[in-house]
Amino acid sequence: MTAADAVLVLCTAPLAAADGLARQLVEERLCACVNVLPGVRSVFRWQGKVDTADECLLLAKTTRAAAANLRSRLAALHPYDVPEILEVAIDGGLPAYLRWLADAVAGP
Repeated sequence: MTAADAVLVLCTAPLAAADGLARQLVEERLCACVNVLPGVRSVFRWQGKVDTADECLLLAKTTRAAAANLRSRLAALHPYDVPEILEVAIDGGLPAYLRWLADAVAGP
């Protein structure tokens, strides 16, 4: 696997849901790892007004081949009507880590 085959999926989530979302995605082998970063304050426009929310940021590492399924499953599990789910290409990385990532997503 090369870095071009890896992607990072970013998603904000409420604290109460973040760990469960991360665990479910890894258990379903949709991603190799999810970092859960607490303490994110989001300021956003929703339904015509500016609002704020205290959230966690999820950083999910996956393969390009699995990214669409990961995004779809994350949207289905997420408590928000319109969750922030963004996919970012990975330009480089430690080759051993990238191999581990591919193996963890693909399964045995």
